[in-house]
Order: sequence, then structure tokens, then C-alpha cells
Amino acid sequence: MQASDLRTEVRGCGREIRTGFSRLTLGACLAGLLMWGVGLGVTAKVLAEAPPAERLGYKLLFSDRFDADTTGSYEFSDPQAWKWLPLEGRGVLSQFQASKVQTPVRSPFNRALVRNLTVGDFVLDVKLQSTIKDYDHRDLCLFFGFQDPAHLYYVHLGKKADDHANQIFIVNGEPRKKISLQSTAGTAWTDGWHHARVVRKVGAGTIEVYFDNMETPVMRAEDKTFVWGQVGVGSFDDTGNFDELAVFGERVVKPVGK
Repeated sequence: MQASDLRTEVRGCGREIRTGFSRLTLGACLAGLLMWGVGLGVTAKVLAEAPPAERLGYKLLFSDRFDADTTGSYEFSDPQAWKWLPLEGRGVLSQFQASKVQTPVRSPFNRALVRNLTVGDFVLDVKLQSTIKDYDHRDLCLFFGFQDPAHLYYVHLGKKADDHANQIFIVNGEPRKKISLQSTAGTAWTDGWHHARVVRKVGAGTIEVYFDNMETPVMRAEDKTFVWGQVGVGSFDDTGNFDELAVFGERVVKPVGK
């Protein structure tokens, strides 16, 4: 069984959950996946990972498995750079070409923000795939606290870390500024799919970023500048695909005039 086949089977189990199949049927499905997963190096811990809604007590506010063209659910910095793409038996949101959007200050060019959703505390979960040729700054980005193109936070998941890569950044009316208190030497990109998560608690100002391992954050920051905003995905100037996007948290009303 190939990794792509396993991904299809995992989705099959997900369909059983959604269509109300019995626990016995679901259990048999997961048991089979676990047996196949051993051969692929996929552990039971990964396959049986609890969703953040259960772990952190947040409500599901938005989810998209891209089974159909849902590009209308997003606000793009450059709509010409994005499309719904059939891939591996289902669909993904694909940023298939990079663009040089005119940004007010130095910040990522490629954004897809969830439309009509403003949050305070939240968990952003997404599967993502880098589709650019490997190089030191190979990246994808996750956006949050987005108020306008000059006021936002973002996570840069770059292959090799420096002051402008593989960090948590704030854009506050001036070029992006690193606010990471903790990071790694780089994001271990492959050409396959990965799992990323951002956890934001505005009261404490904490930001935690997870990559593949959902138990230990790879990045951490503390900042209380932006306590509300939109969330989304994209890249600085690379390309990539996104799938199984979910936002849990607290919906807030965007302040008047903002």
C-alpha cells in the first residue's frame, strides 16, 4: 500500500464518521489503517490524533475539505494565483503560481484569507504541501490577526531559519519584524503532505506553531498587539497546495471602521 493510498483510506474513515457508520465499522477501519501504517512508518498516535476542538475546548467555526470548488470562501491577495485543483481523488486549494502583489510594507505576497470570519482565540489546522523546487528559503505561510495588508501576524515555515525565515512575524505599519521567542533551525520540507497548526490565546498573548508533531511546538511567541483578525494560508513568494483546513475558536465582531 502506497502513502497516497493510505491517505485515501484515511479519508474513507472520515466519510464513515460523517455518514454515521457504526462504531464497530469505524473501529475496524481504523484498525486496518493502523496495521498498514506500521509498514509506512505511520504511528497509531498520528492516525488517532484528537482534534483540537476536543483537546482545547474550542468550537468549530469553519472547515473546508475542498471536495468542490470553494474558492468563493476566500479573499485572495491575487485571485489569479489560486485555483481549486483536483488531486489524488479529491480537491485542494492550490496556489499554483507566485505573484508580486503590491504590499504597503514588506510582507508575504500570496494570501488566501477565510472570508467573513474574524476571530480572537483560535486554533488553525491545515494540511499543506510545498510545490516549489527545493532551496534554502522554501516556504509556506499561515496568517492570523489580519486586519489589513499592513497590520497582521504570520508564520513563515521556511526550510532554513534566519531573521527573515522560519519565524513568527508581526507586520504593524512597517516591514515584517520577527517576534519569535523560540524557533528551529528550519522546517523539514519534503514534496509530500504535512500538518501544521497555530494556537493563539489573545489574553496571554501567546502564539504556538506546530508542524507534523502536534505535541511540541516548533515556534513560540508572545505579543498582544492584535487581538482580532482574519486567518488564512499562503506563501511569501513560493507555491503550494492546502487541504483539510479548519478553524476552531472564538468568533468576534470586527470593530466599526476597521
